[in-house]
Amino acid sequence: MTPEKVTEFFTRADGSYAFARWGRPLAPVAFGIDDATLSVLKGSLEAMAALAGQNIAETDPELGSNMMFFFFKEWSELRDVPKLDKLVPNLGPLTRKLEKNQANQYRFFRFDDAGGIKACFVFLRMDEHLSKVSAHTLCLSQSVQSILLWSDTAFLNASPLAILPDETTLLKPEIGALIRAAYDPALPSHSSDPSHGLRLFARMSVDKMD
Repeated sequence: MTPEKVTEFFTRADGSYAFARWGRPLAPVAFGIDDATLSVLKGSLEAMAALAGQNIAETDPELGSNMMFFFFKEWSELRDVPKLDKLVPNLGPLTRKLEKNQANQYRFFRFDDAGGIKACFVFLRMDEHLSKVSAHTLCLSQSVQSILLWSDTAFLNASPLAILPDETTLLKPEIGALIRAAYDPALPSHSSDPSHGLRLFARMSVDKMD
């Protein structure tokens, strides 16, 4: 991991730098999965929260639930979810665009006045590809990608997870170190300045020394 690589994780395709972390406890809920998968998702989120030093709450005082996971077969199903269009602007046009692009996942974030994350909506269309992914791998991957506002290109070429020879799936150590650094109290909850990436790298180096 280099300062340049750390900065790339939060540099979007248009060249802008956009970093944000959660500014409140996570209050997750999931729709469209069975109890076994729900248990796996819960464990993955608890692991991410512990890594970031965040709490998990039963409810969010403003939104009730601020981290929603939707598992479904077709994007059109979201258009029938009551009041979801109140939480996700332009839901109809968005889902039609995702249909056209044959996308199988999408994450939408909302932010508080300080720029920190206050809500995340994770949409997973369980197509042939995602249906072949193990519940543990899928839930851990989505938990990682929801704990920070990453670049839209952050994991296009390399997964944040590593698969061991025995097929155990783990978070890559360098990604774990980056998440820990991102939640350092000395750093802001939001930044659009690329120099923030250098501060993140510096915190990772301190963490490694400790």
